[in-house]
Amino acid sequence: MEEQLGGERPQLLLAFASPHHVGACARMSSLAQQLFPEAVFAGCTGLGVIGNAHEAEEGPALSLNGAVLPRVEIVGRHFVMSSLPPHDDVGIWHERVGVLPRAHPKLMVLADPFTIDAPELVAGLDRAYPGTEKFGGLASGGAGAGEQRLLLGNAIHRAGAITVAFSGDLQVETLIAQGCRPIGPPMIVTRAREGIVLELDEGPPLNVLSEIYSSLDARDRELVQHSLFLGIEMRQDKVQFEAGELLVRNIVGVDQESGALAVGASVHPMQVIQFVLRDAHAAEQDLRQLLEQRRLAQAARPAGALLFSCTGRGSGLFGHPDHDTELFQEKLGPVPLGGFFCNGEIGPVGGSTFLHGYTSAFALFRAG
Repeated sequence: MEEQLGGERPQLLLAFASPHHVGACARMSSLAQQLFPEAVFAGCTGLGVIGNAHEAEEGPALSLNGAVLPRVEIVGRHFVMSSLPPHDDVGIWHERVGVLPRAHPKLMVLADPFTIDAPELVAGLDRAYPGTEKFGGLASGGAGAGEQRLLLGNAIHRAGAITVAFSGDLQVETLIAQGCRPIGPPMIVTRAREGIVLELDEGPPLNVLSEIYSSLDARDRELVQHSLFLGIEMRQDKVQFEAGELLVRNIVGVDQESGALAVGASVHPMQVIQFVLRDAHAAEQDLRQLLEQRRLAQAARPAGALLFSCTGRGSGLFGHPDHDTELFQEKLGPVPLGGFFCNGEIGPVGGSTFLHGYTSAFALFRAG
């Protein structure tokens, strides 16, 4: 580890382990404490892991990532569902996370999907730390509560979530690839009630969708049957619509009589929405475009990166392993890259943080 870090000792160790290593988590934690007692040790189990810019989706695998962060304060905390503070009591959130907002912390969140309400956790962190980068994912590989592990220091948790707050000389940039492409034009919600779209451009949403469907080719018509989603504009402070700031959410129901659509998110009048399709080609083009935009912006190359990728991506979607990691290295590399395959990915869209699905969420690190 020290040799790979140029002879320096790490201040951060992140471990992501396949389910085969659940029984060894305590041993990993103990070794980390013995060899690098000054380092914050954190991590979780995942159905697949990412290390050295490669994706290991099958069989036993372990990814251990170290970082030298000499001018960064790192604070790790564990949360359980019963002790989550109310969203509006930001003071308690600051106390539980262990850092004040004036420190402008960057927050990594790792959570167990069976024992904590991740959207509630993320919403509370957003309220307590507005405008700060939050990234991470939900542990995967287990079939129920207690089967996955969250690692923090010398403690091994079977439930809840952990946060790791970074303050100081560190910049974190997030890239969220939701893997969809639009069909039809952007439209304005003219009537809505919470998660129900009643009118689009003053017409029944189902009628609008039928018109779009009639304009599609055979392949896209097939995708509409099982891979249709709704993209919702999240930047209400901007007049100009930008497709990259759509939050992708499921269409959960249709009222044939009224033509209304039920969506897995709150929508309101005058919000811009667009129907989108998800498939391997769309996922590749979405990520390629994000990475190319970042490269063309001539931003500094990151010193390291983490990838939180959905278990629904990888070789199951693209037909071969290392798709996202290879594309990342092609556009932005060479960059040390680790992470894991998640049951849900955490990252910002349009200035707020959300729990995503079928997404690859990158966190890029460099000195600040």
